[in-house]
Amino acid sequence: MRSWEKLPEFMRNDEVRVYYDILSERKLSLVVKRLFDIVASLILLVLLLPVMMVTAIAIVIDSPGPVFYRQKRVTRYGRVFMIHKFRSMVTDADHKGTLLTLNHDERITRVGRFIRRHRLDEFPQLLDILNGNMSFVGTRPEVEKYVARYSPEMYATLLMPAGITSRASILYRNEDRLLNRSNDPEKTYIENVMPEKMKYNLEMIRDFSLLSELKILLETVRTIVR
Repeated sequence: MRSWEKLPEFMRNDEVRVYYDILSERKLSLVVKRLFDIVASLILLVLLLPVMMVTAIAIVIDSPGPVFYRQKRVTRYGRVFMIHKFRSMVTDADHKGTLLTLNHDERITRVGRFIRRHRLDEFPQLLDILNGNMSFVGTRPEVEKYVARYSPEMYATLLMPAGITSRASILYRNEDRLLNRSNDPEKTYIENVMPEKMKYNLEMIRDFSLLSELKILLETVRTIVR
């Protein structure tokens, strides 16, 4: 964990300091969290390799374009990285609509709709966990456009790596349906959905422990199975 003086200037505010002090007292847990991420992501990459290969072949057969979808996202300390996901939409989808994906979005391919429903598109993010850009549990990585709309307190979520799952991700797993009912989905996301999700993300940092993260992982598995 970086010293306070080495944090980006935009993160060094009184609101973030509260969360920084909490995490500073749990440095050992943060080290164990990283070790777990490395070991678990390696194991899962090996176990899921056959599924990932079949998914990749299905994507290639279904629609023209690359197997992976790469997009700039923001992670720890405001660093930008290129996320790995299986492509579930048409090529150049970002230039053919909003950055948000809505329910029944016409840009989603036939195979894409299946892999999104079963969260198969998330599997390549194991690579992002392995290289340290992400973690199993943490705030979902946002695009720069939405991070620019963060409140001073929301920047505290950047004290930890972005994650694949969280309590907010579970509760808002069907947010595309919610946004689909809005006349202005992007405005609804920025003004309503994102602030509500951030309440859970900030709570997750305040209550950070290895046990709490394990509970979130188990809850995620149960949710997917259901």
